[in-house]
Amino acid sequence: MLDEARTPDSPDEYVEFVVAGTSVVGAYRCSGCGYGVTLRAPLPSCPMCAGTTWEPGTWSPFAQAGR
Repeated sequence: MLDEARTPDSPDEYVEFVVAGTSVVGAYRCSGCGYGVTLRAPLPSCPMCAGTTWEPGTWSPFAQAGR
C-alpha cells in the first residue's frame, strides 16, 4: 500500500509509477493519456484509455483559485 507519493524535485529525478488496484490517497495522472484523478481508494483502470499505470499528480487546493 502506498501511503505517500513522492514527486520529483527536479526534471532529472525519476517518477514513481503506481499500478491500478493500489490503494492511494491524493492526485494521480494516467501515464498513458494524462487523465487525472483525486481519490482515497484503490486506483482504477483509466476510464479514458484503459491504462493501468499512474504517476503522482501535482494537485493543490489553490491551483484553481485564480481561474
